[in-house]
Amino acid sequence: MIELHRLRQADKGPADMDAERLIRMTDPKTQVVKGSLWLRLTDHWTRWTSASANRGIFGAAVTIGFLSIGVKVVAALKEIVVARTFGTSDAIDAFLVAFMLPFFAINVVSGSFNVALIPTFVRVRDRDGHEAAQRLLSNMLSWSLALLAGVTILFGLFANALLPLMASSFSGAKLALTKQLLYLLFPTLLMCGLSTTWAAVLNAGNKFALAAITPVLTPLLTIGGIYALSPDWGIYAVVVATLIGFGAEGLILGCGLKRQGFSLLPRWRGFDLAVREVIDQDSAVAAGAVLMSGSLVVNQSMAAIRGPGSVAGLNYGTKVVSFILGIGSLALGTAVLPYFSRMVAAEEWAGVRHTLRTYLRLLMIASLPLAAALVVASEPLVRILFQRGNFTPDDTRLVAPIAACFALQIPFYLAGQMGVRLLIAMGKSRTVMIICAVNLLANVAGNWTLMKAMGTAGIALSTSLVYLLSCGQIFYAIGTELKCRQQSE
Repeated sequence: MIELHRLRQADKGPADMDAERLIRMTDPKTQVVKGSLWLRLTDHWTRWTSASANRGIFGAAVTIGFLSIGVKVVAALKEIVVARTFGTSDAIDAFLVAFMLPFFAINVVSGSFNVALIPTFVRVRDRDGHEAAQRLLSNMLSWSLALLAGVTILFGLFANALLPLMASSFSGAKLALTKQLLYLLFPTLLMCGLSTTWAAVLNAGNKFALAAITPVLTPLLTIGGIYALSPDWGIYAVVVATLIGFGAEGLILGCGLKRQGFSLLPRWRGFDLAVREVIDQDSAVAAGAVLMSGSLVVNQSMAAIRGPGSVAGLNYGTKVVSFILGIGSLALGTAVLPYFSRMVAAEEWAGVRHTLRTYLRLLMIASLPLAAALVVASEPLVRILFQRGNFTPDDTRLVAPIAACFALQIPFYLAGQMGVRLLIAMGKSRTVMIICAVNLLANVAGNWTLMKAMGTAGIALSTSLVYLLSCGQIFYAIGTELKCRQQSE
């Protein structure tokens, strides 16, 4: 490009050069564009990150992490507005319980589907071309919508049985409101089914920014809906804003995917090898997600045995590290999966090993000191974050060791998330499911053993040790699989 520019400049006479110089000096827009530091930096960043897979993963992780922090900040502002408007009223209790079932389905069904689709989609697109990728996308949109429609129908049929179990202390009127809100929130399942599939395809094409920033729309619109509608509509303002927010997210993602040349319409074209592969991967990943969710239930249930305040203490202790784990795992997990998928499809096993070693080393360098700092500073950190109002110094002394024990999991959790993405890219989702099952059993045994000696903090330490065990299993499975595939070449 530089040489081409010089050749073009050499062809111009002095009069042309003077005219161009005059335009640059008198046209503010041209001057701003040519002299913009931001444009020069972004151009340099794009060229640097496109130079190699490792740089590409780093650039994608930074982009996703930065945008996700913004989304988390807006989501926190939404919680503040909701708390100020509705407090701890029956209406907000009803909404939170009503949204629990759709939220669970969205995370397990749509979340696992996203992860399962990308490796197969990348391989089909790179090997067979755009038309084959479109066929797979149309098929999987049909499958996802049918699956989520089935889940919605089941929730509707069993709502009368499920809601009393989930909200046993609710009065009759409060339970009736919860059921009504649940039915109103059902469309979010289908909206998220479309959105997550479209986001997965965008991520597979390295269009990470759009998929990372669109989740900001729902909390933003919820804040606006509360201010504009809650005086007249009450809690229904939150429901309406949530529905509009999910719809807006889908619209933006759909437009972004349309610009990539893909049709957005679901169309079933029959089972083929690629469809069967995604469904097989999805079922195993979803089962693993359910098992991991079971670990959270086990932790809370066993904390309840400890007596009053234990469940709350465990919850507050997780808050200290959940922000770091949420941003880190989302950024790294989303960034590495398309790159790993492309390398696996091309059978670039040396590249896989190099990328894995590089990011494991970087993760350890970054996360080990962070975990150590959180362990040392857990008590002042808990005091700054929570100690006000009814949260007393005694509560700080209860929560601080729990937070310190949870912080120990950070390096193993992040490394494990990266390893899981590689196993899924290699088609080993059933291995991931087995590892999750082992983790659940180890969590129960660890909780029971350690909480006798350490109280609620023992549950947190058990969780960190389980992630250490999980990390060992994941990378043993990766090493074995890579060795087998290299020997088979």
